[in-house]
Order: sequence, then structure tokens, then C-alpha cells
Amino acid sequence: MGINGLRPVAEIQFADYIFPAFDQITNELAKLRYRSGGEYSAPVTIRTPSGGGIRGGHYHSQSPEAYFTHTPGLKVVIPSNPHDTKGLLISAIEDDDPVIFFEPKRLYNGPFDGDHKKAALKWDTHPKGEVPDEYYSIPLGKASIEREGSQVTVLCYGTMVHVAREAAKLSNIDAEIIDLRSLVPLDIDAITKSIEKTGRCVIVHEAPKTSGFGGELSAQIQESCFYHLEAPIERVTGWDTPFPHSLEWYYFPSQERVIEAMKKTMES
Repeated sequence: MGINGLRPVAEIQFADYIFPAFDQITNELAKLRYRSGGEYSAPVTIRTPSGGGIRGGHYHSQSPEAYFTHTPGLKVVIPSNPHDTKGLLISAIEDDDPVIFFEPKRLYNGPFDGDHKKAALKWDTHPKGEVPDEYYSIPLGKASIEREGSQVTVLCYGTMVHVAREAAKLSNIDAEIIDLRSLVPLDIDAITKSIEKTGRCVIVHEAPKTSGFGGELSAQIQESCFYHLEAPIERVTGWDTPFPHSLEWYYFPSQERVIEAMKKTMES
């Protein structure tokens, strides 16, 4: 369909179910434009819910974004709110390259800050819960500064944007929260500019730590901002285990863990 001029949008019920299609996505879809010398393209957008926070256990809570950021030819997008989702999805559909569009499933019902004990909020309580009817797009590769600050830069995406915002509020640390929005392409300019200002960085994501996208972020920050860093980069992530059902909230990156990481960078 994509080769013949359409712009199909496929939907996979859970990101955990994407793996049977991994060969077709990474070996065929991602390489078509390259192998045809630019003669053909496959503008396919694949939507799929990802992440935890819904007591889905190890088959319904995974965050597999790093598998796809490692594949040249794919773009990877993870929004954190309804307003950005529409704008980014339109850009993904209009893009001539294939896009993996992860939708954090815990955010379908409202902004979730990581505190599972308090009453859930709906999107009508959040400024980015309003989605205009008219056409608009948000360019891929353009991060959003969700909270300006001067003491530490917190890089996050998806549900972790809301967790990080609340952590910054509770910590009394003047943290700058950057919502990456897309991992490939990555807005390294926004990241560099922020870290040059703050001198410190915390990276937050739900996926396991080992070989998670936070490792790539750390490497690029070291390459671009080494002489501006005042402390080691801290990562707050899921653990290197399958996502547990009964111990979900010990796995899910919490406000407390983000606060601890921010304080650690401030003490260095």
C-alpha cells in the first residue's frame, strides 16, 4: 500500500505483540528506500500502545522502543499528551519514512504522575488535554520544554514526563523537564542547550536499564556536553527483569526515584 501511493496506518494491540512482525519491520519496511536507491518509499505508520501502569504484567507492559531506535530507516515517536499526539501522528503519516508510534497506554485515560494511590485525573484537567479540531502538525525531532529550570535537566518521554514534573514539584529542585517526543530523530540541540545551562542531567524511562535508550542519550550527551557536566549522568529506569505483575509499582519508575536521582546530581 505504501509503495503504491497510500499512507497506511497499522495498529498493533500492544507493543508486546509487535515482535512477530519484527523481521518485516526491520528487514523490509525500514530498508526499502535504501535498497531501491530512493526509487521507492514506504510511508507506513505503526501505532502501538506501550508501557506499564495498568497491571498488565510481563506480556502487556513492555517498552520496546530501543529495538527500533537501533534500526536505520525507522523513526520512533512517543508522545506524552493528546495535543502532541495528534500533531505528531499527522507528521508521522505525512513522513515518507516508516514511523513506529508508541502510545503510552497508561495515558489513555489521563495524565498519570506515578502516584497510583491517589484518584486518577482526566485529560480535561490538563492544558494539553484539549485537541483542536482543525489541522495542525508537530515536526518530528523537535523536543518540548515542559518545565523550565536551571539546576538539572531531566530527559524523559511518554508517561515519565508527568512523573518527572511531579517529582520536580515535590523536590524543590529547579529542574528543567524536556519531553523528547521523538527518539529518532532526536532533538540533540535542545538537549545540549539545556545541559549547557544546568550542568546536570537525569534520564528517565520505563524500559529496562541495560541497552535502554537512556544509554544512547548518555553517550550523545557525553560527546556533546562533556565539559559542561558538573556531575555524572543519572538514569532512572525499569529494572533488568520482565515487567512484574504483583510488584508493578516497585518496577515502575517513581517520583521518589526521580527525586533521589536529581538530588544525587546536585550533591556531586
